[in-house]
Amino acid sequence: MRAAEAIYRSPLDAAGGLAVTGSGRQHARHAVMRRKLPSFAVVLVERGQGFLETAAGGRRHIGAPALFWLFPNRLHSYGPDEAGWDERWALFDGSFTRDFVRLHLIAERQPVVALRHVEEVARLFASLQADLINDTPLGQASAASALHNIVILAAKETSAAVSGRQVDAGDIIETLRGRALQPLDLAAFAVEHGMSPATLRRKFVAETGLPPKAFQLRIRMDHAKQLLATSDEKIETIAAGIGIDDPFYFSRLFHERESCSPSQFRARYRRM
Repeated sequence: MRAAEAIYRSPLDAAGGLAVTGSGRQHARHAVMRRKLPSFAVVLVERGQGFLETAAGGRRHIGAPALFWLFPNRLHSYGPDEAGWDERWALFDGSFTRDFVRLHLIAERQPVVALRHVEEVARLFASLQADLINDTPLGQASAASALHNIVILAAKETSAAVSGRQVDAGDIIETLRGRALQPLDLAAFAVEHGMSPATLRRKFVAETGLPPKAFQLRIRMDHAKQLLATSDEKIETIAAGIGIDDPFYFSRLFHERESCSPSQFRARYRRM
């Protein structure tokens, strides 16, 4: 039986974005019952099976290879069946976790991720633990990088598991990207793709973090920035070219988003 390993580290003050504060591995035979952690955690189950139960996600079966996310200050229980399971774990925190949640890279209601490529995930856990043992500023930064890669790999696995839904959403997003400079009738666009406007909006928010109109505006404003930096077009011409006929409204909107006027942006980033 493998002896349990556990390492805990206080994060450096400079590591506010993402810090790994603990890591370990063990062959677990007993469940963790009704516990709360002060930080985020990820648990990788390499071999075995069992359960996870949270208030947001309910009770879920865990079958290796899989990982699951635990959220701070949320009651949870998990553990193996009578045969036990092999697990690796990591504790983490920092401001980047807000982005992980906002971008739906980790989800409290869908905490379990079935893994197809467990070897790469296990390698990252091992690297993360070695970096914590190193216990240097470089080691802590490297551990945070490994944790970030675990988040990305898990999100890719989730995406692949629901590929039919994701591909449909991806096609819709690319269609709107190609038509971003054209007027958007959201109801007609939704019908074109065989769904209601509400369903279309939900897919967009899930994939991009933005509703369709906001996504379209982002594409338009990015195009305007490109023209400002690479052409001599007048401000009003650029505004009209992205579908905004009022140049004063365009300038105000641009300033709200970029914290500078179109003219100031051109002066800063002009490439000609």
